[in-house]
Amino acid sequence: MSTELNGEAKAATKNSDSAPKTNPIERPLALRSVREEHPPKAEEHTPQRILVLGATSGIAEACLRLWAARGDSLYLVARSEDRLNVVAADANVRGAALVETAVANLDDLEQHPELLAHAVNALGGLDIAFLALGVLGDQTDAERRVEAATQVLHTNFTAPVSLLTWLANYMSQRHTGTLAVLSSVAGDRGRRSNYVYGSSKAGLTTFVDGLRNRIDRDGVRVMTIKPGPVRTAMTENMKGNAKFADVNDVAAALVKAIDRGTDVVYVPGIWRIIMGVIRAIPESIFKKLNL
Repeated sequence: MSTELNGEAKAATKNSDSAPKTNPIERPLALRSVREEHPPKAEEHTPQRILVLGATSGIAEACLRLWAARGDSLYLVARSEDRLNVVAADANVRGAALVETAVANLDDLEQHPELLAHAVNALGGLDIAFLALGVLGDQTDAERRVEAATQVLHTNFTAPVSLLTWLANYMSQRHTGTLAVLSSVAGDRGRRSNYVYGSSKAGLTTFVDGLRNRIDRDGVRVMTIKPGPVRTAMTENMKGNAKFADVNDVAAALVKAIDRGTDVVYVPGIWRIIMGVIRAIPESIFKKLNL
């Protein structure tokens, strides 16, 4: 039997049918979207005690600007007193908790133990040691004079090995710390255009690989940093330097990588692929290329 609805009942039923229905499952989504309008709080930064060896290099200076701005304590070592004073003053202005300096020629291996011990005492300990010392050298001169070649090898390999040996033993005994070492993509394969510089960086990369294998189990992070060409004072006279990576972009990537403790870092990251291709070229072909 059918039931007839009067006019008002029909109207009420029609209005009820046309009214938007609320799905109780949708309500939490609306609330969640409101909560997501407020960005999550950034993690608080724990100030670090950082030793920078070769503090007036272009990449080191750019990293120092970032470390100073977040309130880290810094001990800066370089051979040029005038440039070092400028870098230190800038770090102070940017907000570094502490800035100490030492003028030193890091080619002088005998002064390393005293220099490093003083740096650690001044900082009250050590969280990060960033080794940014190095010279590009003159490839043509190094091909003609063994003295020029051995000088590049001493500055880029022997001096860092001396510094890293002391620092590694210090950190290993305390089971903490990060060693961040500036090597280069040039060390991934020898090329006629820069094989003296490249061989010094290849040696350094291999040393750091072995050092990481030795002391990583002691709680010490050891990083190999491999920049591609970067626009700095060191490369300002090189052909095509306008296309080189911006030093501030490189520094930002390095600071993040050091915070994470990444084992091997290529900056910019595309250089991992580029050097992979270069290493894969058969020697029978590679030796005929002008690279």
